[in-house]
Amino acid sequence: MRDDRGVTTTGTTTGTSSPRVRSRPELALAGVLAGTAGLAVSLAVTSLLRLRLTPANAVAEAVIELTPGKVALELVHLLGRWDKPLLLAGVLVGLVVLSAAAGLLTARSRWLGPGLFLAMAVIAAAAALTRPGAAPADVVPVVAGFVTWVGVLSFLTGPPQISAPRDRVPFRPDGAEPDGTRGRREFLLRAGAVAVGSLVVGIGGSLLGRKRREVEAARARLDLPVSRGAVPSGAQLDGLDPWRVPNGEFYRIDTAVVVPAVDVDAWRLRIHGMVERELTVSFQELLDRQLTEAWVTLCCVSNPVGGDLVGNAWWSGVRVADLLAEARPLPGADAVLQRSEDGWTCGTPLGALTDDRDSLLAVAMNGAPLPLEHGFPVRMVVPGLYGYVSATKWVVDLEVSRFDRIDAFWTQRGWAEQGPVRTQSRIDVPRGNHRVMAGEVRVGGVAWAQHTGIDKVEVRLDGGPWTEVELGRVPSTDTWVQWAGTVEAEAGVHTLAVRATDASGYEQTAVERDVVPDGATGWHTVEFTAE
Repeated sequence: MRDDRGVTTTGTTTGTSSPRVRSRPELALAGVLAGTAGLAVSLAVTSLLRLRLTPANAVAEAVIELTPGKVALELVHLLGRWDKPLLLAGVLVGLVVLSAAAGLLTARSRWLGPGLFLAMAVIAAAAALTRPGAAPADVVPVVAGFVTWVGVLSFLTGPPQISAPRDRVPFRPDGAEPDGTRGRREFLLRAGAVAVGSLVVGIGGSLLGRKRREVEAARARLDLPVSRGAVPSGAQLDGLDPWRVPNGEFYRIDTAVVVPAVDVDAWRLRIHGMVERELTVSFQELLDRQLTEAWVTLCCVSNPVGGDLVGNAWWSGVRVADLLAEARPLPGADAVLQRSEDGWTCGTPLGALTDDRDSLLAVAMNGAPLPLEHGFPVRMVVPGLYGYVSATKWVVDLEVSRFDRIDAFWTQRGWAEQGPVRTQSRIDVPRGNHRVMAGEVRVGGVAWAQHTGIDKVEVRLDGGPWTEVELGRVPSTDTWVQWAGTVEAEAGVHTLAVRATDASGYEQTAVERDVVPDGATGWHTVEFTAE
């Protein structure tokens, strides 16, 4: 019941004593501690069962799946690589707020708090069961967390303690501690015990989470028959960023809140669908085939004009065309639906996987086994196509089909069915808003038109005439090319623009278009100040 000050009381009145006052802060704290304890228990159970996702992670992935494509794109541009950590943080903050609300609701009824926790558990269970490859075991951490929520909430908000409010505590000549103080101290002791227990369980759960560490250890032990690749002479121009992008700096765009930790010994690739012969290939069987190594530049469709969601690396793997030749696609097939370990899908033109380009089932990047974040143990690399239709990480399934029969992740959200990379160029030197010395100013950057090649790059200053600049040497049409030159800049603020012409004769358009549905267009421009 509630007293005339709006605070909660428990127990019954006896003599001159009044019920123990349970303040709103105490109830909110009880809810938060219950929520934290349930989270810790669910983490421990997830680790014990060696599941990929905790309930919180499953909710975060469900949010990503339900987010409209344009909204997701804006978030990627706004938050960059922080999008997933911030999403997960938002889920955890939401859990804390709702847990506090559950504690406060016990002031109205003993069933309302557990009822809110039940609703939270139902949402988490639905998220877990709708993840690709979900099994009944994925709900066990949710159930364990819910039981913990309800049990801890009951422990902290009861049983009733009979005591008098501090302003009505009778004089005790024997010096004994007032009942109200004793009741508050008991609550604090219980809260402290729950906090310590949650910490212990959380740490224990982390120690139980051996799967990623085991996969990392297995990756470290791999001795792949690959090379690191030597940067071709003339590819790297002075004063520009590395032509080869190191693994740790390579852009990462995917929908995985938790990076799949795939056991290399258990990994299998299935090739099926419209084929004469289905294939299932293990990692070792893949390595036993002829390996191909090539420089390939990858680019994300959500890369804006002048953006950095593009990178060049030395990839080692098996040509997809060789495996598809063994499977023998049936007449009429024109697409391959790729599927990742975490359930992500994309549709790739069959022709791009069977022509003369180096479309690879890659096992190594820059001479090392793929980093977990970039698809270990195997990912797809397809020159000339945006990643959303080709670059599946943690790939486990290739279904030969037709575009009119498949529906992939991003095409469901408004992106084009097929995504050839658009011809693009970018200014890296000088950076936007930088200050340089007036006179002859060094300019440079990169341009790309994968599987077509760049024929020339031109720059212009302040809307003047276009001037062709020097191009670096490249080993094939599947990589970006660095460009460099000089412009004469007097003191003041200047605008530099760049455009590329590819080997087909297409000259990069000045028309500015958003990345949806099939890539951005426009000239990259930067402003700088000459002094």
